[in-house]
Amino acid sequence: MRLAGGIALLVDAATTLRGGPQIGAAVLPAISTVLAALLLVGLWTPIAGVLVFADALWNLFASDHPCCWILVGTLGAALALLGPGVWSVDSRLFGWKRLDLRAQKKGPPPSP
Repeated sequence: MRLAGGIALLVDAATTLRGGPQIGAAVLPAISTVLAALLLVGLWTPIAGVLVFADALWNLFASDHPCCWILVGTLGAALALLGPGVWSVDSRLFGWKRLDLRAQKKGPPPSP
């Protein structure tokens, strides 16, 4: 998922910057490039996922092809909720977190 979202952001940023936009219009593709790099290496994935969702939401209303941005926004939100995964910088730095949601068995209360 990180690869799909990162590559989609990089491709869009590259095609936008290739057209030679003005300095003010180049800010959003530059931000998309930074977010794509964060997703590709898996650094600060929950934060990057939320920012990718916000970037996709902005581009959803500002561009002509909303289907792509709906997909990228959904990937960003899913990554923010799921986390980076095993093969990421986040997992190397902070460890891979595993939640155990099974019900724990309660035994009898300890006697005094």
